[in-house]
Amino acid sequence: MSDQDLMQLYSRRILALTATIPHLGRLPAPQGSAMRRSPQCGSSVTVDLVLNNARIGDFAQEVRACALGQASAAVLGASVMGRNRDEIATARDALEAMLKHGGPVPPTPFDGLEALLPARDFPNRHASILLTWDATLAAFDAAQASAA
Repeated sequence: MSDQDLMQLYSRRILALTATIPHLGRLPAPQGSAMRRSPQCGSSVTVDLVLNNARIGDFAQEVRACALGQASAAVLGASVMGRNRDEIATARDALEAMLKHGGPVPPTPFDGLEALLPARDFPNRHASILLTWDATLAAFDAAQASAA
């Protein structure tokens, strides 16, 4: 990877997102928790959440990932509150399609994922970008299972 490629990949916008990741940390009493790790790069994300009427009422994320994974976590964290599982799954699938298949940027409120468009050309980074989304869906499933 050339220096120019790295500069494009870690743009100022991506780096700005990494500095503003919402909901960092862990919840004291989550209904559901999940950790996901990328074996390719070692990035990991742990998500805790509490549901309120099948929507995310409280959320926390512990993010140990590259700048791209952190940027993805920042976009999710900024709009996760009040979302249901289908909304998160739809945005996650749109993000994957954007990265792997040239699909469009996910719609509002997750359109900030546009900052990750340069990562399309770096498939080895896709898993890290999807970590926080996969952990959120797994935590959602765990919360629903514990409530049943």
